Amino acid sequence: MARILIAEDERDIRDLITFTLRFAGHEVIAAANGEEALQKAEEEIPDLIMMDVRMPKMTGYEACRQMKELDSLKDVPVIFLSAKGQESEVQAGIDAGAEAYILKPFAPDQLSTRVSEILEKFTKA
Repeated sequence: MARILIAEDERDIRDLITFTLRFAGHEVIAAANGEEALQKAEEEIPDLIMMDVRMPKMTGYEACRQMKELDSLKDVPVIFLSAKGQESEVQAGIDAGAEAYILKPFAPDQLSTRVSEILEKFTKA
């Protein structure tokens, strides 16, 4: 399956996402903030990156913009996870380079399905 980087500052949510994706057969790399996510993404070159929008040290938007400037990461799809679903927030995520925007709270099976759809889209491209 895929190698997925999760960047989420709330430990319970990070653990739930990690468990859900590992249960679905994926390898998961976890980060607690945007700065750590950028560092781990450069080291690991994941197949998919999932990030919270509001995190300490660096927002998900800023981390995504920096990732998209790197040749090694520019083609890696990014999904934002956020409780903020206003159109302006979603648009800011897309403008930063994200492939998708998933609203919290979400059901684990919905998350797995969405991740599978995005991975399938990018492995066929």
